[in-house]
Amino acid sequence: MQKIVLASNNAGKLKEFAHLLSPFELQIIAQGELNVPECPEPYGTFVENALAKARHAAKITGLPALADDSGLCVHALGGAPGVYSARYAGEPKSDERNNAKLLTELAGQSDRRAWYYASLVLVRSEHDPQPLIADGVCVGEIAQVAQGAGGFGYDPLFWLPQLNKTVAQITHEEKSQISHRAKALKSLIAKLQETGL
Repeated sequence: MQKIVLASNNAGKLKEFAHLLSPFELQIIAQGELNVPECPEPYGTFVENALAKARHAAKITGLPALADDSGLCVHALGGAPGVYSARYAGEPKSDERNNAKLLTELAGQSDRRAWYYASLVLVRSEHDPQPLIADGVCVGEIAQVAQGAGGFGYDPLFWLPQLNKTVAQITHEEKSQISHRAKALKSLIAKLQETGL
């Protein structure tokens, strides 16, 4: 069974990846279990941050590494919070404070279009010259109030008009079909199969 280090300490992401990758012969190990410290994310794009995190985890562990950088982009806010989604309301990270800030920023705003974006990067080693990169998008709107107890991050505010629910109100099975991370992972798996890796 192939071991891959997941370059994340986010419990919600770890749970989601474990669920999405369960059909494959992979042993996903959280970077925290291998004493990998968090990697700085200094870049303005999701893909650059994901690549930095994957290379960092591969360097420290000697294992192939999978990293994602993802976040919420809101049309009326010019794409914010974007790469700053996890720390939108400052340090320490807080989903509750991030959601409160988002609602404040959108108060009185009629344009509530938004999308979740995920960039995944898989490197076979620290210096892999051909990292596999995939991305995914989930389009929705920002609800007026939080609804639902599932998911994490902005899920209680991310309204899916086609399902008439927030992401926090849908099942794991529904989320694994439509989420930005699930779409990116499906694309990454297709690339792995295509290249025979």
